[in-house]
Amino acid sequence: MTDIAPVAAAKPSLVKATWLGEHRFDAGKPDGPFARIDGSGHTGQTPPEALLSALSTCSGVDLVDFLAKRRTPIEKLVINVVADRRAEHPRRFEHIVMTYTVDGAGIERTHAERGLQLAFERYCSVAASLGTDIVIESIVVLNGDVGAPVRQPVFVPGR
Repeated sequence: MTDIAPVAAAKPSLVKATWLGEHRFDAGKPDGPFARIDGSGHTGQTPPEALLSALSTCSGVDLVDFLAKRRTPIEKLVINVVADRRAEHPRRFEHIVMTYTVDGAGIERTHAERGLQLAFERYCSVAASLGTDIVIESIVVLNGDVGAPVRQPVFVPGR
């Protein structure tokens, strides 16, 4: 007999994508809400843009939670993403630069940067689902002061 408690299985994620014609889909939870995804980019985000949106919001939620636990809540957060893709198909992402503009009283740069590091190496499931060969850099603009780019460690299973 071991002292290790069994790990509960995570609930599966459920998404429903309904084709609306041409390259348009409404996708989201089966009972709502949904987002428009448009392969042509006319009426919604393209699938690659939606992936970048998921990455930015996933890491952003982790940063908000991390700083709130430190009792230095974020007052405003804007995340801008610039990503380079391969020229050949599949046109996957190779390099992503994410600029986190963070405003809030008492927030220290070291804590904001540590929160992002933890998001990328431990908590953000979107980042953990990306290929480890994709270079992701973050830049924190804290209360107007621009920090240096930081290459983020990406989750590697078994590490």
